[in-house]
Amino acid sequence: KISSPADVLPLISHFADRKQEHFICLSLNGANEVIISRVVSVGLVNKTQVHPREVFADPITDRAASIIVAHNHPAGTLTPSKEDIEITMQLKSAGKTLGIKLLDHIIFNHKGFFSFQENGDL
Repeated sequence: KISSPADVLPLISHFADRKQEHFICLSLNGANEVIISRVVSVGLVNKTQVHPREVFADPITDRAASIIVAHNHPAGTLTPSKEDIEITMQLKSAGKTLGIKLLDHIIFNHKGFFSFQENGDL
């Protein structure tokens, strides 16, 4: 069961030291239990292309109640980029329309993590 961003880290930490950005989506049921975790896209060292259509395709099939997305920052910084903020807002809006709530967007690396939810941005 996922009750905080720290609960997600064991499921994604093996992506922390990858040389390219990996964008991951966790589908959760109504009890906040992970149904499945998938890599949505793999990008470059400093960005990856993500679209709500690709992010929500599998959670819809999974009949997920909510999702948590995460991506690594190989360059080292945990500060969200302008693009990170934009995709988070797009996913929040799309999730509201679809009835699949975006619970969090986590940016992580081997040093730590940033949570949009903990930061009050969701």
